[in-house]
Formats: sequence, C-alpha cells, structure tokens
Amino acid sequence: MAEKVVRIGIIGCGGIANGKHMPALTNVKEAQMVAFCDIIKERAEKAAKEYGTPDAKVYTDYKEMINTEKLDAVHVCTPNKSHAPITIYALEHDLHVMCEKPMAKTYEDAKAMLEAYKKSGKKLTIGYQNRFRDDSTYLKRACDNGELGEIYYAKAHAIRRRAVPTWGVFLNEEEQGGGPLIDIGTHALDLTLWMMDNYKPKSVKGSVFKKLGDQTETGNAWGDWDPKEYTVEDSAFGFITMENGATIVLESSWALNTLDVKEAKCTLCGTLAGADMNDGLTVNRVKYNKQTEEKPNLDAGGVAFYDGATMQPQDVEARQWIDAILNDTMPTVLPEQAIVVTRILEAIYESAKTGKEVIFND
Repeated sequence: MAEKVVRIGIIGCGGIANGKHMPALTNVKEAQMVAFCDIIKERAEKAAKEYGTPDAKVYTDYKEMINTEKLDAVHVCTPNKSHAPITIYALEHDLHVMCEKPMAKTYEDAKAMLEAYKKSGKKLTIGYQNRFRDDSTYLKRACDNGELGEIYYAKAHAIRRRAVPTWGVFLNEEEQGGGPLIDIGTHALDLTLWMMDNYKPKSVKGSVFKKLGDQTETGNAWGDWDPKEYTVEDSAFGFITMENGATIVLESSWALNTLDVKEAKCTLCGTLAGADMNDGLTVNRVKYNKQTEEKPNLDAGGVAFYDGATMQPQDVEARQWIDAILNDTMPTVLPEQAIVVTRILEAIYESAKTGKEVIFND
C-alpha cells in the first residue's frame, strides 16, 4: 500500500517560511512541498529549488496555484493583512490550512476565517510554535493536572530592548496591523491563555507607545530602522480581565529602555502554586510549610556522546500538524483559541486609541 503523503503548497516564501515552515516540513517524511507561491517570483523559485519536490511548481498568484495543483493543504506565510482572504479561499477550495500567527489583522477577519473553517470540514491551525517548547509542554501538563490550582493572575511577556525587525513589512501598520503587540505579544498572550485554559475575556484596557521610532542612532540588533517607514508602535501594554475575575497583564516591545528582557514567556499565579519561565522554568509553592522553588530538568542528557537535544518547537509543530491531517485528529492550536488572542490584541489597540476600557458584551 502506498505511503500516505500530504501535498502542500507554500504561500509566501519570505522570512517566516524560510525560517520555520519549510525547514520544519522537510523533517516530516509524509509532507511534500509541491507548489510555491510568492508575489516575487524569484523567491518562490528559490524555495522550490531548496525545499520542493523535483517537479514542484512556482506561482505568483495563490488562487491560480490552488485551482491548478492537486493539494491537500497550504501554509499561509504572508503579511497579516492577507491571512484572512488567502485562508478563506483555501478552505473554500477544500484544503487544510496552517496560517502563520496572528490569526488575522482584525477580529472581523478572524471571525470570517472561523466561519469558513466551520463550513469547510477541513482543518485550520495557527502558527503558535512556542506551545511546543519543552518548558511550555511541561508547564501545560502541570496546569491541566491542577498543580497550580486556580490561576487568577498572570503576566504575558514579550519584551525586547532594541530588536526591531527592519525587513519586509514589519514596520507597515497597514499590512501588519501593528508592531510588537501583534508580532510577538501575540505569542506571549497565546501561551498565557493556553496555560490558564481561559478564553473568556470580559474587558481590556491598553496603552500603546511610539516614543522611539523617530530616533536614528538606535543600537538596534538588525541595524538602524528608517523613521519614515516606522508607522507602528514600539511598545504596547494591556490589562485584561476575564469573566471569572482572573487578570492578565500583557507587555510587549521591540524597543524599550529596559534590561528586563523576556520574550514568549509567561508568569502564572495560582491558589496552590505559581510558575514562571524567566530563568528556565520554575515552579514555586509551599511544601511542608516551607516556601520551595522547583526547577525541572528539561535536558534529556547525562549519557556519553549524547547532549540530550530534543526536537525544535517548529519541528514538533510540523509533525503534529501533518499527523492531524493524516489521522483526522485536532491540531494543538485551535482557531477557536487563536481568535480570542486576536480579539484581545485589537481591543488593546482600540483602548489605547480611545482612552477607554473595551468591554465585551458577548
């Protein structure tokens, strides 16, 4: 019997496709990248040569690719503005979709994606690969087993000191919908909501700052940015109250004068224990009437000639995604979860713009 394979089309052959999606898929033998699409044809050609099957085809129009090729799934690796139309078109044409984070630029777009997904009978997942880190999976098990008790206060961390991405359209508010909040804050918030298993926000209050974008001598990790192109925030912060009273503080920055740098991490405070990812994973609790700190050893080493290396998060993400398609199971990241992240991020921007708290009435 022929081995099952998943025929995949890559839409958007830029940084995130080359940095995560395509290399990870090469490590899944059942995944075949048979078509590549990018508005810059040379990028698609390069991707096809490096990652595609020998007969892989190249396109500059995703609709033409979807209508021409016999695909099972597509990976949407384009700027945030185009996530919704591409995903919806693919779902309507009977394809499974892995869409890079965030789910969409706006909550309205995300709702349209969710509706198309529900009608399609296909699978839709969003690229929150930080769920697949060893510290994340360990902490998630602890949370699901009730070891922290009721988690009623949390922090979602996405703080860079001076690391503004200067390539692509990262600085373009129209294409992306925002800066660090929607780019890396989305990872931290996804992790936090997932750990808490709480997707019912009640209200959001936000502050958004563009205080450093006009500077020229920036000390930026990827070289100075162009102030004329910098149309997004450099930092943003949110205070989120859930329906059950739990509170989340979300902090995000690409550029902030701070030494307290941490990205895609969360701090959790529960009735039985707390946890943070700041210096490795630490669980704090009271045991035998003493305050304790537990640091699990997430390194599987200890054997000669073996360093204990485990699969990278993006490789685990790709593996479980292909397995979900082949075995008709649910992927780890559900669209019903990802849409809540988008809704909260949009509310932070709205609150900062109006100066008022955003209250959800449904």
